[in-house]
Amino acid sequence: MLRITDARTGEPAEIRRALTRVHAHVPGEDTSALRVLLVADVLARALELDGSPVLLVADPSAELRRRADDLGVRPNETTATRGGQRVLRVTGAGPSGPGRDDHGDGAGDGAESAVGAERADTDVTVEVAPVRGTEASASGTALRLALLSHPRRAPATLDATALTEAAATLDHWRTAVAAWATRPSRPVPEPVRQALRAAWEDDLDVRAVLGVLRDVEGAPDVPDGARFETYAYADRLLGLELTRQIGASA
Repeated sequence: MLRITDARTGEPAEIRRALTRVHAHVPGEDTSALRVLLVADVLARALELDGSPVLLVADPSAELRRRADDLGVRPNETTATRGGQRVLRVTGAGPSGPGRDDHGDGAGDGAESAVGAERADTDVTVEVAPVRGTEASASGTALRLALLSHPRRAPATLDATALTEAAATLDHWRTAVAAWATRPSRPVPEPVRQALRAAWEDDLDVRAVLGVLRDVEGAPDVPDGARFETYAYADRLLGLELTRQIGASA
């Protein structure tokens, strides 16, 4: 079961299977706002993997929505039907984000997942360092991986080196996945499946998910067909298009 730390209380909240509205609060169009949309997208994916139907609600500017499309963030609704649905709010921490009672979503009891905000004051829980324009040299999925490689509540310093490394990792994994896809299929080993789920169910720990993938790649006892299925399964959460090169050289 997914457990998310409620930023209002600091306590973990168990997110049981149910119809859920994920509200992404994105004042502004900087990279911090883009990161809020990305975390909301990954949260929605985790909920769906647990069997919960999800509606992502946000009201980004046209430019921020374009950048979110480049990152593979799912389309959002600008309004949501009120009712018995659970609400999870994803906000930018600090002065650029909404106050705890200023959500406008009609639900004050939903768990809140705070994401670091750019140039936050010293008393803000977490912040995200500015990208300073270097992201223009990276593809959308490379920027997505670079952002996902940082804990969501910690500062994420992105520079040309980080983006280049993310792009190289993506190319390496996609090439490997395409090669593994030619081998006899094998199911995801159960200990690996459990490790992946334990990672993302523990406060959406995407870095741990990436660590499991690295371990699986180098594990001598995992058949290539199982490596392929593992990466394809994890990509349902990550959204990195890891199977994109399958058949590209055929």
